[in-house]
Amino acid sequence: MHKDYFDIYPTTQLQGRIQLPASKSISNRALLINALCADGITPDNLSDCDDTQVMLRALHDMPDTIDIGAAGTAMRFLTAYLCVTPGSHTITGSERMRHRPIGILVDALRCIGAKIEYIGEEGFPPLRITGNPELKGGELSVSGSVSSQFISALLMIGPVLKQGLSLKLTGKVVSRPYLDMTVTIMRQFGAQVEWESDNEVRVSPVPYKSRPYSIENDWSAASYWYEMVALSRDPKAEVVLPGLHAESMQGDSQVSTIFKELGVVTEYLREDDGTEAVRLRKGNNLTCWLSCDLSSQPDLAQTIIVTAAMLDIPFTIGGLRTLRIKETDRIAALCRELGNLGLSIEDKGNDRMEWSGVWERRVELPEIATYEDHRMAMAFAPACLRMGGIRIMNPAVVSKSYPSYWEHLKNIGFKICS
Repeated sequence: MHKDYFDIYPTTQLQGRIQLPASKSISNRALLINALCADGITPDNLSDCDDTQVMLRALHDMPDTIDIGAAGTAMRFLTAYLCVTPGSHTITGSERMRHRPIGILVDALRCIGAKIEYIGEEGFPPLRITGNPELKGGELSVSGSVSSQFISALLMIGPVLKQGLSLKLTGKVVSRPYLDMTVTIMRQFGAQVEWESDNEVRVSPVPYKSRPYSIENDWSAASYWYEMVALSRDPKAEVVLPGLHAESMQGDSQVSTIFKELGVVTEYLREDDGTEAVRLRKGNNLTCWLSCDLSSQPDLAQTIIVTAAMLDIPFTIGGLRTLRIKETDRIAALCRELGNLGLSIEDKGNDRMEWSGVWERRVELPEIATYEDHRMAMAFAPACLRMGGIRIMNPAVVSKSYPSYWEHLKNIGFKICS
């Protein structure tokens, strides 16, 4: 009988080459913009993850009811897209998705003339959207502290609005690299979009232009290999990751800087065929206390926190506000699962987590619940390198962003039993 868990046991040597998936963040933005072009050309090297496949199917088939499952990016981006697309559609998702707030995006879209109705609870999916290709647009004010996906969704439809879009972000702007990524990709497709100040962006009503486009590989996926090199007891640990750009638009490329303090050296390479790559290896720089703000890289939080804990490095990690409304409440999930390992992690409110460095290993083969969250599974699996083994529940959840994750672990020497 199939058991819904994997027992992961460490490899003694960590050396190899891993072909990472393409960036989910870039793939989904490029797909949406491509759909808004008059004669779009499907981008090359699209991510094979669940979230991108959901976007592909929805944009290709455009059924009356679009079920995006657990794909938060698809929910936000497609909500905006359907507002400027002819026809009426219902967009819904998984049970968790139906409890992830979307009211701020809906209110903003309604302010520029979109017709959106809540089918169930006010402020949450599912939604019934009647599209209008003649939507005017204009001026809009949105809190900068909300998910960057809300803001990106608004920006990407800006070029097809009759008056364009003038967007003012109030308060502190979180996840700014994701907004910069959106603006960069929009420009690559011919949009005229300018930051008029740190909190104001203007999108002119100039249509997108179709073009060939290739997606770079995923720095978020690379973070788990940084974690493995950091936690490996192999002094010669070395992993090569092709297809990562040194000058990447992905905010999670900052993982290379953060992991300098966790004992990982990054070398940027150019291979014989011209492909960019990075080589990860052991370094001697290991901090005695990790302090960082992840406002711009919230998806790295689980990886960094688990790594620091396994290295016995106390930490203060800030900028975690948006983690409450991800696939799960990631702060609560981290506190609970690290607590099961014997660590007492302090949740300092919406924005911060702290650990003093004191813990007591409680079980030989700890069991980690993943809460339908791919990053919980992928961040905790490398902990086997220090724990001797770890049980990951619902391992199939990794398909949301990195379907070949377990196969890659096997290929490099980890033992995986089910």
